[in-house]
Amino acid sequence: MPQPITFPAADGFRLQGHEWRHAHADPSRPVVVINPATSVASRYYHRFAAYLHAHGMDVVTYDYRGIGASRPPASLRRLPASWYDWGELDCEGALRHALAAFPGQPLDVVAHSIGGFALGLAPSNGRVRRAFSMGSQFAYWRDYRPELRRGMLLKWHLVMPLLAVALGYVPAKRLGWMEDTPRGVALDWSTMRPGFEQSFRHRSPRGRRLAAERRARFGQLRAPLLALSVTDDPFGTEPAIERLLGYFTSSPRTHLRLSPQEIDAERIGHFAFFHDRFRHSLWPIALAWLTQEALPAAAPGRHRHHPRHA
Repeated sequence: MPQPITFPAADGFRLQGHEWRHAHADPSRPVVVINPATSVASRYYHRFAAYLHAHGMDVVTYDYRGIGASRPPASLRRLPASWYDWGELDCEGALRHALAAFPGQPLDVVAHSIGGFALGLAPSNGRVRRAFSMGSQFAYWRDYRPELRRGMLLKWHLVMPLLAVALGYVPAKRLGWMEDTPRGVALDWSTMRPGFEQSFRHRSPRGRRLAAERRARFGQLRAPLLALSVTDDPFGTEPAIERLLGYFTSSPRTHLRLSPQEIDAERIGHFAFFHDRFRHSLWPIALAWLTQEALPAAAPGRHRHHPRHA
């Protein structure tokens, strides 16, 4: 059974999560940190975490600040939080916790959606051995699925930021969208540009230097990275996945793209990978990567390999 945990983000903010820990320590056993999607509570990943644990791994799940169990008792209106905080402070705190709580064990990361972006921002990402991402991108609007782009623009780039400014946060749970979302996160999403560093370059006098620092941090990750995407994901289109992968210049990257029909599924979309019904079709892809750094022999789809930059 998972045990609840509390640990500090890099700035001391207390984050909540869970651990799946084997009874006896083993320096050869990997510990996997799971980075959630935007405003998705970490409990959504518990079935997948239990699957990894059953296959011999220790696992850490956690909620970003403002989300799920890491939501403060006070109103979200008073919480300064951004995508950048989730990466360089919260993901960083989760990596530090895993390294300290499971000393000497290899550190791997599973990232969903913005979780892959968060990994790139974490200063300790160079300690990661292997990484697997599902639908990871940073929501540049021109990368959305063309036939759905108009509605997505209206929802995520007009209604969401208007609510964030008017109310001080986004009451997304009442709208049936996701967990309630801090104002800064919503504004980061709605103003994202083709290069993420362009989005804040002019926000402060040191914006240009900050942009360069954050971009360079992605190059610290040297872990082999498998990025899985599916053809019916409105966010994780091929251009969107490739856009984020382009920042991980020191990592050998493999982009595996498949359609639901290749695994006899009606749909997968942006979220369903972590549903239990894909335990026997999709989850073994992630497991093979984390355990063997390889795709299963009969893996569906087509893949593209990006070597490390010289």
